[in-house]
Amino acid sequence: MADVARLAGVSHQTVSRVLNGHPYVHERTRLRVRAAIEELGYRPNRVARALVTGRSQLIGVVAQNATLCGPASLLAAFEQVASAAGFVVTTHRVNGLDRESITRALERHRDQRVAGVVVIAPTTSAHDALDAAPPGVPLVTVDGDPERSTPLVTVDQEAGAVAATRHLLEAGHPTVWHVSGPPGWFDSAGRITGWRSVLEAADLEVPPLVPADWSAASGYRAGQVLARMPEVTAIFAANDHLALGILRAMSERGRNIPRDVSVVGFDDVPEAAYFIPPLTTIRPDFDAVARDALELLVAQWDGNALDDVRRTSGPELVSRDSVAPPST
Repeated sequence: MADVARLAGVSHQTVSRVLNGHPYVHERTRLRVRAAIEELGYRPNRVARALVTGRSQLIGVVAQNATLCGPASLLAAFEQVASAAGFVVTTHRVNGLDRESITRALERHRDQRVAGVVVIAPTTSAHDALDAAPPGVPLVTVDGDPERSTPLVTVDQEAGAVAATRHLLEAGHPTVWHVSGPPGWFDSAGRITGWRSVLEAADLEVPPLVPADWSAASGYRAGQVLARMPEVTAIFAANDHLALGILRAMSERGRNIPRDVSVVGFDDVPEAAYFIPPLTTIRPDFDAVARDALELLVAQWDGNALDDVRRTSGPELVSRDSVAPPST
């Protein structure tokens, strides 16, 4: 570490902060230290660091055993960000986000003597389990209950839904229909709230909510119903897989996208740009969520009091070919 500090022209304390992912390091300094680390081939001795600091370099993650794009992308982003900061991530996947499953996973992480835990908890069923988390282990919730007072990092679901709905209205559509995610999901609830708030603020008709789950099959079933309704010209789907099913159903009923019906999704899955037509969607900044989660963990280790223990990352609209003005 002393060699790295000399080459980078900084103190060994600064090198330590960079290795530990400390947020209060100037980006130019961080890059200079990283360049010196690469040039010297320096690799921290994790056992020695744990003995000196009294803290493990192991971070535990609790995640649902599912392939849904949002939670899976959050997990991948956190693993990458933590690894780049010199940490090792161990993940316990649970079949359900219920109290018993999450409590058991948290206990296993504590037995492994992790330095802290990140819980990807996008459903209401995880709420009670987090209240019963073992004391003494720093914990950050990702994509969880926005009403919790404990450290929380999430995507701004409402802002994404607002952007999607406004985009469709600005294209000239008289209103926007919404195919929602399942009940009990904070993502789903936030997107419903954002969609409805835009229509109500504009004093426009709020169509009946079309409930679904997160699957393309569920979107297809919803699309079969909506395709029979000529008044439907704009749809905001709660995720891209729902949008894919809707596109298929509309095509089968002879309704062209976007000439007859415009569609916007959410998540920007890698395949979204290759749908027919390419899908306009909302892209969450999963990397920003991961960086904030790690920063909140580090702050707890260092005993730093933070005013903003709740971090929200704003998504962006990705405009493609699935939106057009309504045909006359």
